[in-house]
Amino acid sequence: MKIYKVGGAVRDRLLGQPVQDHDWVVIGATPEAMLTLGYKPVGRDFPVFLHPETHEEYALARTERKTAPGYKGFSFNTSPAVTLEEDLKRRDLTINAIAEDADGNIIDPYHGRADLEAGILRHVSPAFVEDPLRVIRVARFAARYNFSIAPETQTLLKEISQTLELEALAAERIWQETERALTERQPARFFSVLRECGALARVFPEIDNLFGVPQPVDYHPEIDSGIHTMLVLEQACKLTADPVIRFAALVHDLGKAVTPREEWPSHKGHEERGASLVLQLCDRFRIPNQYRELAVIVARYHLDCHRINEMQPSTIVRKLEALDAFRRPDRFEQFLLACEADARGRTGLEDRDYPQARFFAACLTAAIAIDISELTAQGLTGKGMGEAIRLLRINAIQSIHGG
Repeated sequence: MKIYKVGGAVRDRLLGQPVQDHDWVVIGATPEAMLTLGYKPVGRDFPVFLHPETHEEYALARTERKTAPGYKGFSFNTSPAVTLEEDLKRRDLTINAIAEDADGNIIDPYHGRADLEAGILRHVSPAFVEDPLRVIRVARFAARYNFSIAPETQTLLKEISQTLELEALAAERIWQETERALTERQPARFFSVLRECGALARVFPEIDNLFGVPQPVDYHPEIDSGIHTMLVLEQACKLTADPVIRFAALVHDLGKAVTPREEWPSHKGHEERGASLVLQLCDRFRIPNQYRELAVIVARYHLDCHRINEMQPSTIVRKLEALDAFRRPDRFEQFLLACEADARGRTGLEDRDYPQARFFAACLTAAIAIDISELTAQGLTGKGMGEAIRLLRINAIQSIHGG
C-alpha cells in the first residue's frame, strides 16, 4: 500500500499559496485493509476514509466509467490494481492531476506543473467531457487564478455546453461552485468563461440575457447591461470580500432584460421585475436566505439609493422602513455597498465618490438616535406611538437634510 498527497494541496504548494486542506489517494489497498488500520469510512459513491487521528480524507485509487447523464452518472473501479497514473488521469485539469509522495517527490504524468508555470487550465484526457460539472469548475479556477484556458479545453467546454448535460446537474452543486467563485479574486471571470463557452445561457439565463441590452441613455450607453453588470461585480469585489454583497451586485439589474422597449430610455420601473427574477433564480438554486434577502432589496431599491438626496425626509423614512433598516442595520450597510458598486460600475467612473451612501447612513443614524422618553411619559402606545416615532424620525432627518 502506498499513499500520495494529491489535488489542491500539491497544486497550491507549487504555486506558493497557502494550503487549506490535504487530500490523499491510497494505492494498492482494499476497504477491509483501511478498516483494519482504523480508518473511518465516509464515502457513499466510492470508498473514502477519514484518518483516525488527523481526520483528513483518504480515497482509494479509482477509475471511472460514464453510465448516465450528470456528474453522478459514473461507475467506479477501486481495485487494488488501479495505478496512481490511472487515478490521476480521471481528474479534470492537469494542475489538479499532480501527486506528491512521502519524501516530497512530485509525480506529474500529465505535465500539470508546466501548466501551472504557464498559467494554463488544460484538461487531462478526453474523458473530461463526461462530467458537466467540470465546465463550472474550470470557470471557478479561472476566477481564482486568472489562468488562460487551453484552446483544446475551450473546445470541450463548448461541446459540453451544447448538450443537455448541464441540465442534468444538481442545482445545489451549481450553486456550491458559484458561491465559491464569488469568494475568488476575480468572480467576473467565472461568468465570462461560462458565457464564452455557451454555458451561461444554460445555467444563468437571467444574467446572459443582459448582454446586448442597452443601458439607459443617462448612464453610459456605450456599454450594454451585461458588461455593466460585470463591471459592477468587479467594483463590489474592490469594496468587500463578502460574497453576499457580491451576489447582490451581480443580480441587481436583472429586470433590464425584461423591461418593455416603450419604457426606454430611462429603464425606470425595472426594479420590481428584477426582484421577481432574483426570487426565481434563488428558488431554482435553493440559494440561502441571506443571499436572497439582500439581493431582492438591492434589485428593488438601488435606484432609490442613487437619488436619495432628492427625496423628502418623510420619503426617506418610508424607504428606511421598507429596507427594514431599523431592525437590520447590518444588512442596510451591505445594501449601501452594493449600491455603491452599481454607481461605480461604469467606464471611467470606477473611482467616483458616492456621497449618497454616507447621507443615507447618516439618515438612519439620526432616525435611530431619537429620544422617545417623552412619548412614553405621555402614555402613547400602539398606532399612536408608531406615528409619533415616525414624526420624530422625519424631524431628525430634516435637521441634516438641509431644508
